[in-house]
Amino acid sequence: MSALHAAPDAAATFPSKPVRIIVPIAPGGSADKLTRTLGERLSVLWGQTVIVENVAGASGTIGAAKVAKAAPDGYTLLQQGEGLMLNSILFRELPYDSARSFVPVVKAVVNPQVLVVNPGTGINTLSEYLARARAQPESISLALPGNGGIAHVAHEMLAQETGAKVNYIPYPGGGPASVDVLAGHANATLITLAAVTEYVRAGKLRALAVTTSYRSPALPGVPTIAEAAQLPNFSVESWQGYFAPAGTPPAIVQKINRDINQVLQSPEVRAQLEAQGFKVAGGSSADLARSLQTEQPRYAQAIKTAGLSIR
Repeated sequence: MSALHAAPDAAATFPSKPVRIIVPIAPGGSADKLTRTLGERLSVLWGQTVIVENVAGASGTIGAAKVAKAAPDGYTLLQQGEGLMLNSILFRELPYDSARSFVPVVKAVVNPQVLVVNPGTGINTLSEYLARARAQPESISLALPGNGGIAHVAHEMLAQETGAKVNYIPYPGGGPASVDVLAGHANATLITLAAVTEYVRAGKLRALAVTTSYRSPALPGVPTIAEAAQLPNFSVESWQGYFAPAGTPPAIVQKINRDINQVLQSPEVRAQLEAQGFKVAGGSSADLARSLQTEQPRYAQAIKTAGLSIR
C-alpha cells in the first residue's frame, strides 16, 4: 500500500528542494531568456530555488544526455524544442533514446525564426539577400545558433526553393551567434525572434523576414518569407518546451505542467513574453507529444533532401 501512495504523496509535496532546468545551449539566446523568466516565477510559486544551468555543446545533445541520466523525480528538467526530434534524425548515434528517454511536460511557447543581417552588409530586403546568395554563392556568412537546428533546417528549406547558397557558421547557441552578427564578424543569422527583437528595434540588426505563415505582433513591419519571397506554402514555426527524465511519476509531471501553465497565463508574464516575440502556448503534456510526432516527417524530408547530417 505504501508503494501505491508514494507517487501521489511526492507530487503533493513537490518540490521540497531546488529544481534544476538544463538549457542545452549557451547563455543569451531565446531559450535561456524564456527559462530564466519562467524560473523566477516558479521559484516564487514553489517556494524553492529554480536553478537554470546552461550545458551547451553537440547541438544540444550534451545537455539532453545529462537530463536523460538524472533521477526521474521531477527535480531535473530539460528545456528543448524541435531540436530534440531533429537530433534523432541528424545523429546516427546518441547517448540517449530521443523517443524513450524523456517524458513531455509542456510546450511553453511557439515562435517565428527571423532572418536578420548586419546593416553594414547593405542588404535591405529578402529579395536582395537571395539575389546576392545566388549571384555570389557562399559570399554571405550565416551564423547558425546550433548546427542542424531548426534555423539550419529552415534556411535549407528556403535554399531548396530559391537556389540561395550561403556559408554556414555554427555556434553553440543564439547568444553567441547574434553577438558575432552585431559585431560584423558574420553577415546574418536565422534565429528565434525573441533573441534579437531588441536589436532590431534599436536598428542594430535589420530583419528581412520571419519564417512563420503570419507576421509577429512584436515586429509587425517584418514580412513573412511567404510574402517576401512569393513562396505561399513556406512556413516554419519553432517552439520551446520542457521535458523530464523517463520514469518521472505522472502525478509529478502533471504538477509541473499545471504550474508552468499557471505562470505562462499570468498577464504580466504573458505580456513580457509576447513583447519579446514569443507566442504563449501551454497545454497538456499530450499536446507536446503530438507536436513531436506530427512534425517529424516534414523535417525529416527536408533534412534528407538537403543531405544534412552531423555524424
